[in-house]
This record gives sequence, structure tokens and C-alpha cells, in this order.
Amino acid sequence: MKIVKNRVNTFLIAILFIGLVHSIFGQEIQYTTERNIHYYDESINQSDIYIKERCVLDIYYPKNSKNFSTIVWFHGGGLTGGEKNIPRVLMKQGVCVVAVNYRLYPRVKAPVYIEDGAAAVSWVFNNIETYGGNSSLIFVSGHSAGGYLASMIGLDKSYLNKHKIDANNIAGLIPFSGHTITHFTVREEMGIPGTQPIIDNFAPLYHVRADAPPLLLITGDRELELLGRYEENAYLMRMMKVIGHTETKIYEMDGYGHGMTAPAFPLLLKEVERISKRNRE
Repeated sequence: MKIVKNRVNTFLIAILFIGLVHSIFGQEIQYTTERNIHYYDESINQSDIYIKERCVLDIYYPKNSKNFSTIVWFHGGGLTGGEKNIPRVLMKQGVCVVAVNYRLYPRVKAPVYIEDGAAAVSWVFNNIETYGGNSSLIFVSGHSAGGYLASMIGLDKSYLNKHKIDANNIAGLIPFSGHTITHFTVREEMGIPGTQPIIDNFAPLYHVRADAPPLLLITGDRELELLGRYEENAYLMRMMKVIGHTETKIYEMDGYGHGMTAPAFPLLLKEVERISKRNRE
């Protein structure tokens, strides 16, 4: 089996912007943002001040559009820091973007931040149609720690099962430079150094399966990335193919290190456009 690997240059990235949707039936799309929506029930919010503080999301959506796709975006920060944000490059692209905060180490430990991410994704499934979105066109993405969360939520079905959501209903998983082995912060919690890789229940690689949603892995240049981040993702790609998954791809961003989000966003949008078009047909 030949491993398919794509090296992406900035010229191709510029081309990928062409053709993205900016209007509907000749009308300019109008966008609005609602901020700090709690994704846990009020009883849970009131039970813990840290949950009430951190477990919130922002939703940016085209308010005069219907049946739109949604990107759930998890911020990076090593599971120890970071703040939700709506990436500017994803604005005014005809899609909804949901930016999520989650609880952080050391105030919580694994799997709490994964559980928070799953609760946020389940909120989107249960509520996006009230905003005009299509619940069958929900994509999960994020950078670094956020990419790790996206992969864990989409590959380990147990987290969404707790909310009666089938992870296979995610339209696509698109992690940016996410760990596919056990995250280094989870290893730190176990007293394991960050240079010692392990694959256990907290590793996306542990949960490879043929029936997972389409998976697009994007990393920085293998010579510029953190430790073996590209190689981790290449191994996940290989094992997904070995197990029979037919929609796993990997892109390596030539010349970019771990902070490769800006040139990777067009790839995210192109994948959302591709799958959304197919699923609507």
C-alpha cells in the first residue's frame, strides 16, 4: 500500500481561496456572533464555578442563510492555556464557526477537557438547526491541543455516546498539528516525560476504525514541527488506511512549523466545501 502524502506550497494555498462562497442568490450574507453560551445544562453550571467560567462557546453564523455547514474550532495551548477565538480567515466564508473554551490542566486532569469538548460538540448537534444550520454538516477541527481534542472526540466514540450523539455523524475531522499519540500534558499527569511516547486510551491512534468520519490531517513541515508531530500524523494516516478507512488524507505544509494555521485554513475550507457538496447531493 502506497502512503499518500501531500506537500503544500503557498501558491496552491492562494488558489484554494478561489470559488469559496460569499453570497447566496446574489445577496450579501450577513453574519452575527453570539458569545459565551454555556454548553452544559444550568444545573451543571451552577455546581462548579470553574465550569461556569470556562465551559462556554461563541457562535459566528450567517444569519440570513439556511442549511449552512458548521466548523467547531478548538483552540490550542497544550491543554494548559489558550482562549476561544473565531479565526478571521474563516469569517465571511458562508459557514458557521463555533469557538470553544474548555477546562485546563492543572485545575482538571484527563479526560475532563475531552469531556468538555464532547459536550460542546453535542451542544452544536442539538442546537445548530435553530440558527439555520444543517446538523449533518458539522465539522470538528482545532490546532495543536485543539487538534488532539478533535481527533479524540471523533475517533473515540465513547465521549459523544454519553450525550446520545453518534460520532460517525460528524461530517469531517480536520485536526491541525494535533497529537495522535497520548498528549504530552496527559503524560505529564502520569509522570511520563514529553519525550517518551505512549499510545493508550488517551491516544487517537488507539481508536483507529474503518467507519470513522472523513479525516484530513494537516501538519507543519516535518523538519520544523514539534518533536515528531508530522510522523505521528503520518502513522495515524497509515493505520487508518490499514484498518480500511477510505477517506484519510495528510497534508504537510512546506516551510511552516507548528504555527501553521494561516496557510492551512484554506485547506480546511476546501474540505468542508467538498464534503458539504457531496452530502447535499
